[in-house]
Amino acid sequence: MQEADLKRFEADQSINVLGAPLEPCSTAPLTGFFRNGCCDTGPMDQGMHTVCAVVTDAFLTFSKSRGNDLSTPRPEYGFDGLKEGDRWCLCAMRWVEAYEAGVAPKVVLAATHMRTLSVAPLDALKTHALDLT
Repeated sequence: MQEADLKRFEADQSINVLGAPLEPCSTAPLTGFFRNGCCDTGPMDQGMHTVCAVVTDAFLTFSKSRGNDLSTPRPEYGFDGLKEGDRWCLCAMRWVEAYEAGVAPKVVLAATHMRTLSVAPLDALKTHALDLT
């Protein structure tokens, strides 16, 4: 991360990887570490749930194989389980793992938090972006 980008990040925690205000990721299903629909983060979010991804069956299978089953409903937590096409705030390192394994889901850069850049290169995110023209 460039020094200027880091200073901007420190000044405003709700900036996306493109340097603009962070846009919502999803309210149906309701996502985000804070369950506010955005991939915001903070000190309590040790998993850094900052990548707004559109999940695929291949990614969901991969994530389950890594010990994080996102497709099975967990009614006790009000979680219906994800299905292909759902938007979800993923842990940045899980997205990097999936990228390296060739199963990374597409991302929405405008809704992906700048903190993601501490572990995922912008070029890699851009190759999977849905919102670049």
